[in-house]
Amino acid sequence: MHNHEHNHEHTHIPVTIIGAGLGGLTLARVLHVHGIQATVYEAESSPTERTQGGLLDIHDHNGQLALEAAGLMDEFRAIVLEGHQAMRVLDQDGTVLLDKADDGTGGRPEVYRGALRQILLDSLPAGTVRWGHKVSSTRTIGPGRHEVTFADGGSLDTSLLVGADGAWSRVRPLLSTATPEYAGTSFVETYLFDADTRHPAAAKAVGGGMLIAPAPGREIFAHRESGDTLHTYAALSRPQDWFAAIDFTDAAAATARIAAEFDGWAPELTALITDGDTAPVLRPHYALPTGLRWDRVPGVTLIGDAAHLAPPNGEGANLAMYDGAELGRALAAHPDDVEAALTEYERAMFPRSSEPVTFEGGQVPGIDSEHNTAQSLIDMVTEKNRS
Repeated sequence: MHNHEHNHEHTHIPVTIIGAGLGGLTLARVLHVHGIQATVYEAESSPTERTQGGLLDIHDHNGQLALEAAGLMDEFRAIVLEGHQAMRVLDQDGTVLLDKADDGTGGRPEVYRGALRQILLDSLPAGTVRWGHKVSSTRTIGPGRHEVTFADGGSLDTSLLVGADGAWSRVRPLLSTATPEYAGTSFVETYLFDADTRHPAAAKAVGGGMLIAPAPGREIFAHRESGDTLHTYAALSRPQDWFAAIDFTDAAAATARIAAEFDGWAPELTALITDGDTAPVLRPHYALPTGLRWDRVPGVTLIGDAAHLAPPNGEGANLAMYDGAELGRALAAHPDDVEAALTEYERAMFPRSSEPVTFEGGQVPGIDSEHNTAQSLIDMVTEKNRS
């Protein structure tokens, strides 16, 4: 009897996960917590192959719930940057319309993406992630069975495949013909180092956490990162051709062209673009069709950006982790019926991924909206605090 129970834990089909981002790793960890074996295949050669972006705010209604399911809340709290939930909203003339301190009560603590990924990696059994495995293609080879072929010529077949491989997912074609399209906006990313001494006006404008300076068609976001670094995203609603006409290999010319779009803005704000200590980097935004769904295909599903890529809105990483945790929970709840688990997961995931983005309780206007102003953002935050 005891032996039978022990075996039952391990009768679950091993899960093949493509992509060692936050979503894939959260899924692998939640499966591990439930005694289900998973292997994660990742194109990058190591966790440090590329820098892991900047700060993420992990929300109490999704990302943190995923970390709870993963049993990693203590590890998470240890990497939170204290004080970084502070938020300032400035008008384009530099008027401070909101200056909200981090009182520790907010539901969106900030962490480094790289640190978050590392606590997930550290929580998995050795050998769970197979680095340097870039997928070249996938195909169905029988009912509920799929073959994954890697760029180095190797392949595997599996009866439970999860695409956690982001915007340009190689698993998605098994389920849908949809592909990401340019979303109409792009970020231009800059960094200012040693800001308090070298860029004091900009440092004062940003404050201790996040700065938002919105306007119709353009906005500036900046984060204070540790070590006195300001990380800025200048967002512009412009077609791809417009950006293609700018030579980003000429840092000075590209900087001047982007800064010209913020002509007349307060110098402490434009300094975040013009005084960059790194060459400006263009980050175009792509999106899958909103509300994308697919018919159930036995033995395969998607999580995170592979399933519902959207322009950056503060939810992408949170949703990917939540997807991973929910799929892991569904598989653990139906150890003998993978299809029931995948159906349950997708039924909840589809509507969740197409909900409008909210911030501080209000719906965020699109960048092109005439309501994309500092005052509208303040009204939204204060309205929520009143209600």
